[in-house]
This record gives sequence, C-alpha cells and structure tokens, in this order.
Amino acid sequence: MSWRRDEHDRIPRVKNPPANLMEEEAPSRFYDARLMRRLLTYMRPYWGKVLGAGLLLSLSSLLQIVGPLLSRLAVDRYMAPVAAPVPTTIDGWLPADRWSGIAAVSAAYLAILVLIALFDVAQSYLMQWAGQLAMSDLRRQIMERLQRLDIEYFDRNPVGRVVTRATSDVDALNDLFTSGLVSIVSDLLMMGIMVIAMLRLSPELTAAVLVVMPSMLFATMRFRRIAAAAHRQIRITVSRINAYLQEHISGMTVVQLFNHETASVRQFDRINEDNTQAYKRAIIAHSWFNPLVEYHGMLAVAGLLAYGGLQTRRGALTLGVLVAFFQYALRFFRPMQELSDKYNEVQSALAASDNIFALLDTPTGIGAPAAPRTLPRTPAALEFDRVWFAYKSDEWVLRDVSFTINPGEMVAVVGHTGAGKTTLVNLLLRFYDIQRGCIRIGGVDIRDLDPIDLRRRFGVVLQDPHLFTGTISDNIRLGTEWITDEQVLDSVERVNLRDFIDSLPRGFAEPVRERGHGLSMGQKQLIGFARALAHDPPCLILDEATSSVDTDTELHVRAAMSAILEGRTAVVIAHRLSTIERASRILVMHKGRLREEGTHRELLAHRGIYWNLHRLQYGEPDPVESEAAASQV
Repeated sequence: MSWRRDEHDRIPRVKNPPANLMEEEAPSRFYDARLMRRLLTYMRPYWGKVLGAGLLLSLSSLLQIVGPLLSRLAVDRYMAPVAAPVPTTIDGWLPADRWSGIAAVSAAYLAILVLIALFDVAQSYLMQWAGQLAMSDLRRQIMERLQRLDIEYFDRNPVGRVVTRATSDVDALNDLFTSGLVSIVSDLLMMGIMVIAMLRLSPELTAAVLVVMPSMLFATMRFRRIAAAAHRQIRITVSRINAYLQEHISGMTVVQLFNHETASVRQFDRINEDNTQAYKRAIIAHSWFNPLVEYHGMLAVAGLLAYGGLQTRRGALTLGVLVAFFQYALRFFRPMQELSDKYNEVQSALAASDNIFALLDTPTGIGAPAAPRTLPRTPAALEFDRVWFAYKSDEWVLRDVSFTINPGEMVAVVGHTGAGKTTLVNLLLRFYDIQRGCIRIGGVDIRDLDPIDLRRRFGVVLQDPHLFTGTISDNIRLGTEWITDEQVLDSVERVNLRDFIDSLPRGFAEPVRERGHGLSMGQKQLIGFARALAHDPPCLILDEATSSVDTDTELHVRAAMSAILEGRTAVVIAHRLSTIERASRILVMHKGRLREEGTHRELLAHRGIYWNLHRLQYGEPDPVESEAAASQV
C-alpha cells in the first residue's frame, strides 16, 4: 500500500506566536485622569489618615520656605548688615550682638529642620498605613472578582498573567499611593509656596528664575508621552514573563523529559529581550530628561547670578535677598530633577491600574438571575433538551443533544476523545451557557438558578483532582464548616482510603504540598472521591475518575461504588468500559451527537459504536471478520 504526504500533511512551525496569544493589547489612549480618579476612590475609606498626612505635608512645605528667609535675615542683619533692614515680626526676639544673633538664627534653623523631619516621618507613616489598607482592599476585590469570572476567562488568559494583576500590578499601585503621589503633591505644593515667597521678595528675580519654565514644560510633556508608552510595554512584558515562567515551571517534568531545556531558554530569551527593550526605552527617556532639567536649572541660576549681582551692586537689592533667592532657585528645580523617578512610579502605577481595572470590569456572562428559583436538596431529574453548544461561533461541539436522567439513576457517557463528554458536564454545572436548547434540573431551567446553589447540588470527581496546600482534612472539607469529623471519617472509609491515611505520620493532619506533590495519582483521586462524598451532594459526577488509577485501586473504588452512589443521581464519564457495565443506561456520544443509548448488553447486541469501542478496548476479534478469514483458508 503506497502512502505519500500532501500539502495538508505539512505542520507549520511558528517561531514567534502572534502577539494577541501572548499579551493583551495596550489601549489606544492613556486616560490618566480617569484612572487616577478611580484609584483615589480606594483611599476614600481612609480619608482621616490621608487628611492627617496632608496636614503634616502642608506644614512641612511651609517650613521648607522659612529656611531661606532665615538665611536672608542672618546675612542682612549680622553678616553684611544694611543701613535700614526690612522689619520682621521677630525683631523683638533677635539679639543685637552679631554672634548671638547668628547663634539664635542657627538654632531656629535647626529647630525647623527637626520639625520637618518629624512631620515627614509622621506623614510617611500615615500614608504607608493608608496605602497598605487600600491595596489590601484592592487585592480582596481582585480575588473576589476572579472567583466570579466565567471559566472562559481563564481559558483565554494564562495563569501567570492573572497572578501578575494581584501581585506586581498591585505593588506598583502601592508605590504610587505611599511615595510617588505624596512626593508629587509635596513638591507641587512647595514649588507654589516658593513662587509666592519669591514674588514677595523680588518680582524681577522671580521672573529671572521662571523664564526657563516654558521650555521645561515642553520637555516634560515630551517625556511624559515617551515614558507612558515605555512603562505600559514594561507591564505587558512582565506579565508575559510571569505567564511563561508559571507554565514552564509547572511543566518542568515534561521540559526535562523531552530535553526541551535549550528551546525553552531560547523562547524565554525572546520574551526577556522584549522586556529589556521596553526598559531601555524608559531608561533613554530618563537619561535625557534629567540632564535637561539640570541644564535649565543651572541656566536660571546663571541668569539669577548675573541680574541679581548687578542689582545688588547698584544697591537695588540686598545680599541677603540674593542669597535667599539662590536657595529658593536650587530648591525649586530639585523637585523637577526628581520628577523622572516619580513620573516613573506614576506611569508604572497607571499602566498597572489599567490592567487591573480591565480585569475588574470584565463582564460576567454567567450570573445569578434577578429572582433565582430554588430547588430542594434531593435527587432530581436532569434533562438536556435539544442542546447546541460551541466554544467558538459555529464550531459546534454539541449538536441537538437530548436525553433525561431520572432521579437516583446512574448514567454513563462514553465516546471517542473530543466527542463532547466533558462538555456535557461543563454545561450541566453552568461553567458555560448553551447557545440553543435548554438544560433542566427538576423541571427548572438551570439559567433560572443561582450558579452557586446549582453547583452545591453536585459532587464532582475529575480525572486529575486538584489538591491545595494544607492538610488531608483541609482538602476533603475545602472550607465547608458544617462537615464534621465523623462525616470526613465516613467518606474516607467508604472509598477505602482509611488504611492509607492511618499509615501517614500525622494522619488527617498530614501536610499536602502544592497540587498534591508526593501523592500518587490513585491517592489523589481517592481524596477527590472522599471530598465529593463529604459534601453529601444529591448528584455525583465522575469525569474519567478511574482512568489514572491502577487496577488494584480501581477495584477498591468499584467495590465501594454501590455505597457511593446509593440514593444519588450519577453521571459517569469513562474510557474504561469496565467501570460502567452496571450503569442503568449508557449514552454514546460521537462527533457532538448522541448516537446510541441503552444498557451494556443492549448496546453490545446493537453492534454499533459502543460495540466497536468495547471490541477495541478488550482486543476481542470481530466475529464477521473471523468467519471471513476462516472461509478463505
């Protein structure tokens, strides 16, 4: 028999996956004002602490202005006294002696510096406290939102990207609230007060200082646009790195087993290079902005020196006023020199907030109806009525599927891989909504039920049960407080897990590592059985629950099956046909359609799809083919 490859057999190799598969698109516009207003709402519950920090900040800014005025006083009265010094409100408190006066002014200056330090410490503590409380609220909101999102959201978004939202993105916001925002407000307030103080001393010298501001504002706006784009790209690449690391660390066994280390590192290098280039663009923007601010500041000081020196020589200006102006000028441009670092924090935080709010604003397609109906917690009929479903539009996974499972009945679902077996369970638990038809429980459309109440009716054992970090007992209870120790013990005994738990050093208190590492697949699956039984659901779903256990463990589970399913409606999805031979009915799915239905014996006698599955699994020869072969001998 000849066989050849054609064009359809060629498998394309994609070195770089499309960007939309790896990262979210950045918005076309940057709504910083909108984002900032929304971010500030998280500080609203802690307005008392923020108000206290703002008051301390204002006092600190006011005291920053006093220092140059004291320098002017010391110069004009004691170091280079003028004939008629400008009177001040503290004239009566100043000694006439030069050295005593300088000592008094110095002591006042030192006291001001101590007060500024105390106010800064107090306001920093209050803002850090308020910021941490606000970020704790935000993390809680993200976690609550994640638990309400549809399963489809997690199908589209890598785990690493989702984790980034609740960790590094929230940390970026914390930096904004606790340091960046406060510093910017403090600097702006201090600059405003400085301008007022300088105008009162000399409007002409103030104009000499501010003449460079138009050019500075233009450079700042240019820097803002470049930095905004760079920091948004940084957040995206960090998210991609986290997603890649999470996926490959979780699959490290496969990576090493198939010698995928070199290729994996190359793929990571490409993602890491994107992150490096994003940081490079931000660094370049900061590198030219800082010297530019320094240049404008020195240009203003040079103009101040030239004009002020001339005015002082003419007697139109005292030396003390000029000294004070030099101090003001240096302090005025210092916040602008630090603006790049603060703007870095602000841009990083706003880019992170855009990602966080995109998560929080993700609509939930599956939610509780306005007036949900309730059902008694007893076995009820499960009905699929002409159900059509597609994960993607027009790519139907289920086509016109109809069947009914009576209360207390055990029904098995079999079929080839991709036939739609697990999809039936996902729709029954309403992880997805159907496009056509109706699914009913006890005659009630499941879309009229609260999804939480709906899922409480089911105990589910999956092919790969997920165990959480904690203890054996914690993983059986899963936080359900009404489950007693007796119920946990009973569920363990009914799935023949008691001997294994008794063999553990700490028994039910034995620690379980992430995803149950250290436990065999059979042990994890029996814990999954005990978990489902401890919650005492009226309906039980077994989705390939015995496919990964050894023969001995399967025999233990099958021996307890009658007790496990007693009084419950059960749906069993299985590849191992030995586990479903005693089912009340067997549903045979093929290419999204229900093709056969009946008992084990009826389906074998029908000699259809089920009969063929049974023959292939057990290696039984086809009687028709055997007779044909015998006739040719």
